[in-house]
Amino acid sequence: MHSLLIIHNSKTRHDTASVSANADHVLRSCGYLIEMATTREEAVSGIREADASILQLPVTEINSWGQLLMAQKTAPILWWCTDETATLSVAACEDNIMVDGILAPSMLAQEIHWSLHFSAKLCFERQQWLKEREQLLSRIEERKWIDMAKGILSKAKHISESEAYELLRKQAMNERKRMVDVATSIVNVYQLLQD
Repeated sequence: MHSLLIIHNSKTRHDTASVSANADHVLRSCGYLIEMATTREEAVSGIREADASILQLPVTEINSWGQLLMAQKTAPILWWCTDETATLSVAACEDNIMVDGILAPSMLAQEIHWSLHFSAKLCFERQQWLKEREQLLSRIEERKWIDMAKGILSKAKHISESEAYELLRKQAMNERKRMVDVATSIVNVYQLLQD
């Protein structure tokens, strides 16, 4: 991981006393290439080349920025936690804040490197879990259609549900369609006839 996109609020003060606490200053001194963004357009453009993004923002702004960034590219998102960005109480933190890690100006270079490394791992695991979740929800939805079609067939043809399942399976093979597509057609026709 070499290139980082730092997103900061243009209203954030950058006086000389806080320069050493700025993510830009600290991360450059650790050897990272830094791109800065203050607007959504700059962030969308900058994330394409970045290996990770650092949000130097109040905790309440993390999720909206995180969603924007993840829509563009799967890359770790870390929060730059300072006195300035952590001014809110713990109550302001939601349970589902979209960050893969937290960095602070007091961290040593080695700590920053390891934090970025583990954040990348967490980011890609989170993406895998989201994909698996989508697949499971899709299978559940397909199962609902198949179960409804089995119920309709068993009632209409006076057969058991296992026989209705076999009938569905054979029909799907004959039509060279997925079972869920045949089941959806049966349910839709049945509902049309009921109306």
